[in-house]
Amino acid sequence: MIESEYLKLAHNATNMANFALIGAGGYIAPRHMEAIKDTGNRLVAAYDVIDSVGILDKYDRQTKFFTSAEVFSSFLESAKGTPDEIEYVSICSPNYLHSHHIRIALRHGAHAICEKPLLLSTKEMDPIRELIAATNKQVFPILQLRHHEKIMAIRDTYKDTQKRHVVDVTYVTSRGDWYHQSWKVDPVKSGGIAMNIGIHFFDMMLWIFGDAESSTVTERSETHMKGTMTLERADVTWHLSISDADLPQSARECDATTYRSITIDGEEVEFSAGFTDLHTITYQHILNGTGYTIDDAYPAIELVTSFSS
Repeated sequence: MIESEYLKLAHNATNMANFALIGAGGYIAPRHMEAIKDTGNRLVAAYDVIDSVGILDKYDRQTKFFTSAEVFSSFLESAKGTPDEIEYVSICSPNYLHSHHIRIALRHGAHAICEKPLLLSTKEMDPIRELIAATNKQVFPILQLRHHEKIMAIRDTYKDTQKRHVVDVTYVTSRGDWYHQSWKVDPVKSGGIAMNIGIHFFDMMLWIFGDAESSTVTERSETHMKGTMTLERADVTWHLSISDADLPQSARECDATTYRSITIDGEEVEFSAGFTDLHTITYQHILNGTGYTIDDAYPAIELVTSFSS
């Protein structure tokens, strides 16, 4: 059970909202299904081009499922004015489809909740902003590390610091051969390692230590990236990897496949745990009117985009 105040609020919620979900067969989709359920809401419809989505039954056997984008869009439109009218569309599709799927949500009169990275470049931002203004609907990015208890505590400690800090961030999340056969390995579709697995960590650094003044990529391959950043209040060295070889011995000894660590002025905070409930907390903020917006996601996307320039 989640012990945060946000989940307690979620269980006490009385207004049920209707959700649709795009990308129901994706790796992260169950986190969104869980968040919709835990916040007391209803997953009315789901869409994916593949039909291996039996996970839906765990959350709601009444969820309508579509494998055709056209039929799904028709449902969103026909549901207006009925008890099934969709208020939020959760987007868990491949990165390169996020912009398209955000547009579908907004044009059908729903808010969009979108997985990382929100968009693959800042060039995609302005058209989405225009559509937000035209439809009076909002786009909510998943910036989950901003709700992680250890990261929130770090920010409280350092957000108003008057000195510069030396920071090292390491994120290793090992992936099997399937990764290299999927769209994720194509930088045009995923944005590359920095965008696909690193965007949350760059957002975290900017959120804690201020805007980026300069950045350099020092190593780059299909399995890892390293670099440095000068932020307003910190000099940062970072390392991202999807290779087992980069897991520290401590992680291997307990058969862990993921390692997350931030060291500030020589003091390490390891935060590999504590991620299970962050989507539910994020959803509760969105439903309470305190969710993050497209403008909050912009700085990290701008930073990562600069890595390839």
